[in-house]
Amino acid sequence: MVACQPAVLAEVPKLGRYVFFSVASVSVDLVRSALTRLAALADGTQVLVGLGPELVQLLGAEVPGLRAFTALSGPGVLVPATPSALCCWLRGDDLGDLMHLTRRLQQALAPGLTLDQVIDGFRHGLGPQGHGLDLTGYEDGLENPVDDAALEAALVQGAGPGLDGSSFMVVQQWRHNLDAFEAMSPEQQDHTVGRRRSDSEELDDAPESAHVKRTAQESFSPEAFVLRRSMPWVQGEQAGLVFVAFGRSFDAFEAQMRRMAGLDDGLVDAMFAISRPVTGAHFWCPPVLGGRLDLRQVGL
Repeated sequence: MVACQPAVLAEVPKLGRYVFFSVASVSVDLVRSALTRLAALADGTQVLVGLGPELVQLLGAEVPGLRAFTALSGPGVLVPATPSALCCWLRGDDLGDLMHLTRRLQQALAPGLTLDQVIDGFRHGLGPQGHGLDLTGYEDGLENPVDDAALEAALVQGAGPGLDGSSFMVVQQWRHNLDAFEAMSPEQQDHTVGRRRSDSEELDDAPESAHVKRTAQESFSPEAFVLRRSMPWVQGEQAGLVFVAFGRSFDAFEAQMRRMAGLDDGLVDAMFAISRPVTGAHFWCPPVLGGRLDLRQVGL
């Protein structure tokens, strides 16, 4: 079994907190010390860690395949890039515990890195096939690969110590327009997603713009499988989905995102009628060794 951070393959937790940090010091030594302290706190289960390209570059290291998120502009849609040095996905079932854990991470990372943004996510409901629901009521993650196929899709393998078991993570915050969604008829809603909300079955007669059809992973060449671990979020009157996908590279996600934005054939994914991405960043999630982060690839 490859030594990945266990949260990559684990089911979505009851509560999740996405904590983003930027580099606060010009001293590489301070940043190295901060990451060494983080490695002792992060077990990959309650705290999953992703390093951004900026941070890896600052350390004078290289992770083959790690690259910055590319902003896209399609017909009437924008997919922004909002780079971040470090992302920690905190997982649990008590928001108070996650708040205190956030503070411990802040203290461990200071003064090398500073907290920029926190997004609180949660698992919402349970769909007909046992997956959590998006706030639109549709089941999320139905097309995830399982068992050996999940390992193949999500994890780096055969690259050597320090890389095997790592994963490339995409994080996007999507903001839903629930007024626009609720103004649709039930049939329009189903055709936007490409599934019946009642039983999660795919609709053969859905238009080609339906989200399920635009992102059918087996329809790409090569096939574009990723392992999704997304969670809904709410802040005041705003709400949406924190889209998280793990892959052995960024290739599969980027292929899907280009097609969604209409860059392949001019046909934009219908999901953009009810939701828009407001952030987008790439991260590398190191493997674990002996129950703690294995940071040898970045010289730690």
